[in-house]
Amino acid sequence: MKKNSNTDKTHGIISAAIALLIACAVFATGSAGRISVAMAAMMFGTGQPVTQAVMTVRNTPSSSEAETATEAHTKPTGITDTPDDVKEIIRRYTELFRNQKKDGSIKELTYVTKGATHTFGNVNVKNTTETKTLNIEKVLSQPLELSVDKSKPAVLIFHSHTSEGYELIERDWYAQDYTSRSNDENINIVRVGTEIADYLTALGYTVIHDKTIHDKSYNDSYPSSRKTVAKHLEEHPEIQIVLDIHRDSVTQSNGDKYKFTNTIGGKKAAQIMIITGAEEGKVEDFPDWEYNLRFALQLQKKCVEMFPGLMRPVLFSQRKYNMDMTRFSLLVEMGSEANTLEEACYSGRMLASALASLMDDYCGKE
Repeated sequence: MKKNSNTDKTHGIISAAIALLIACAVFATGSAGRISVAMAAMMFGTGQPVTQAVMTVRNTPSSSEAETATEAHTKPTGITDTPDDVKEIIRRYTELFRNQKKDGSIKELTYVTKGATHTFGNVNVKNTTETKTLNIEKVLSQPLELSVDKSKPAVLIFHSHTSEGYELIERDWYAQDYTSRSNDENINIVRVGTEIADYLTALGYTVIHDKTIHDKSYNDSYPSSRKTVAKHLEEHPEIQIVLDIHRDSVTQSNGDKYKFTNTIGGKKAAQIMIITGAEEGKVEDFPDWEYNLRFALQLQKKCVEMFPGLMRPVLFSQRKYNMDMTRFSLLVEMGSEANTLEEACYSGRMLASALASLMDDYCGKE
């Protein structure tokens, strides 16, 4: 076939431009020298949300079953700064939602001691178990059998309800034609997990963030995520802290939706609720639940010391939610569906900062 010289020149220019973009991206990713799937999609204009299993491993060799990458999201210079991609989401959706109809109200609540059944100092707990007594002071005095090596994966972040999302713009009402659920990891709970992982990484810790969608079948979410956690624990037995990151959902009988907020550092944040469980009643095969409770209360204490008003009371309940897989496994609710993505991402950075501070006390301990 005869070649067209003009076409060849055009292809050459395009190829050169793509090569330049790739080179810039590789430089930006640092020593890992790899490009994330999300970044590649952005570069080549596919616009395709990443819905397959994507694992971000920090400071570790690449895995044959997962991509080793540095996130394309711009890291804020300060904990209160809004990431550039979130700013762009707010700008874009403010325009898209301009003509939406108001169908219901969003109410703001701040829970610090409200609902708590037990309080010690600034640590508040809601105990809904039927048979477990709770002495917060005693539990806090018990040591965590935690030893962290910063050069190895210490933390696993995943999402049993991966499609959970948020309001994307700040307003006191919601529209029925908008659903917060999405498989787009740029706007759902995965984005908050990325913020936590990025901040922990910036503070020197090695993190695995698994973005596998586990709720294609909602009723199978926890069995599905259990397989994911088991895979990572087998590949990286040094993992100790396992966080299942969610967001809550609270709608009243009159249709009002509640968001949990507090102003911290002059910026509105989504309040966080830690859930930890116990073996009783129908909850069986959870022999180490007391270790999880210790970790939950220690993390709660660190969070409220560093960021007063960030935390709702810990929910100590008759549940398991795969928390039996390590002694440092928790389910964490980052606000509710009525909170904004920006509020939840801000809280994610604060949670990461507090968790890093807690782990600092256990680096290199046997």
